Amino acid sequence: MAGWIETVAEAQQRARKRLPRSVYSALLAGSEKGVSYGDNTASFAELGFAPHVAGLSAKRETATTVMGQEISMPVLVSPTGVQAVHPDGEVAVARAAAARGTAMGLSSFASKPMEEVIAANAKTFLQVYWLGSRDDMLRRMERARAAGVRGIIVTLDWSFSYGRDWGSPRIPERLTFKEMLRFAPECLARPRWLWDFAKSRSLPDLTAPNITQPGEEAPTFFGAYYQWMQTPPPTWEDVAWLRAQWDGPFMLKGVCRVDDARRAVDAGVTAISVSNHGGNNLDATPAPIRTLPAVAEAVGHEVEVLLDGGVRRGSDVVKAVALGARAVMIGRAYLWGLAANGQAGVENVLDILSRGIDSALLGLGRSSVHELTPDDVLVPDGFTRALGVGRGFGSGADRAGGEPRTPDTAARPLGTV
Repeated sequence: MAGWIETVAEAQQRARKRLPRSVYSALLAGSEKGVSYGDNTASFAELGFAPHVAGLSAKRETATTVMGQEISMPVLVSPTGVQAVHPDGEVAVARAAAARGTAMGLSSFASKPMEEVIAANAKTFLQVYWLGSRDDMLRRMERARAAGVRGIIVTLDWSFSYGRDWGSPRIPERLTFKEMLRFAPECLARPRWLWDFAKSRSLPDLTAPNITQPGEEAPTFFGAYYQWMQTPPPTWEDVAWLRAQWDGPFMLKGVCRVDDARRAVDAGVTAISVSNHGGNNLDATPAPIRTLPAVAEAVGHEVEVLLDGGVRRGSDVVKAVALGARAVMIGRAYLWGLAANGQAGVENVLDILSRGIDSALLGLGRSSVHELTPDDVLVPDGFTRALGVGRGFGSGADRAGGEPRTPDTAARPLGTV
């Protein structure tokens, strides 16, 4: 198949070759030493499978529901800001997700208005930060409701990272003539990327149109970011208040502790995303797949639990679902596809994951993603991290100093025969 990308790793390689160096570096991101960034993906490789060899299912069902939406597989597009790596940005991603039967998470810091994105994919959830006053939040929620947003994702797992050991790109606030001259050598070195924007007769959009109301001037990404930095962090009472303003599905993104998960349930959320913001948050935060089992055990019977972070293969999706996730959310994986080949590249990445899920289900002898259990996965001793639990929670009480302790049920290899 011409142009087919075989793996997400290959999509990343193509994106690196196509994008200007600073743009690629901005997608790579990460924080400080990159401990969390690396662990997010490496941790999946520590998990094994316990496959069967006969009596396998001839047909496998991957469809599920998340936040009231039927999706073709347990994979959703995670909200990421300013997808100006391609002229169509978030609209291309929304079209790709719709074409593959899944839902779209749209960032408040996206470069395309929510109305355009929802027109491309009706199954769109709007991500919001606690930004500005309560009145500001209400106005954004009203706009989302009028636009037809299917649910709200509130992101709380983002703290300030002031540098990374491999360097941070200089991203301009506006593409002034001076900035364009400065970036000209990088852009000229990537003529295919430059030609994409030339054909669209547009420049990369570095504004955040979903922060304001339609017709108002959109702030720059950094302008919106600065406003967010100046807003005091929300309390649990603020989270409960915000939940009360939305009468539909409501996800809290960024949970990695059991005590926070329980407080989120008390605040009325309908879904939780176990996440460390792709390693862009406080470095040395454990990979989400390590903290997922304890969170799912604690609150998975009350709310939907998702995982966001480090997913690169369909087998990663299966591991997460087996350990308690309803579904996963992907970020960099689809951004590599978008950068490599626009909408078709995102569809390609979703196809890679879909095929990988089907292959893993076949090997495990499962006919549906809903049949997956922890017994399908080999979890090595010391793999999981049970954060924010009391000492009565099996052997999983976390403690100050020393090695983290893990629940008895997750500390031993599962699925052994």
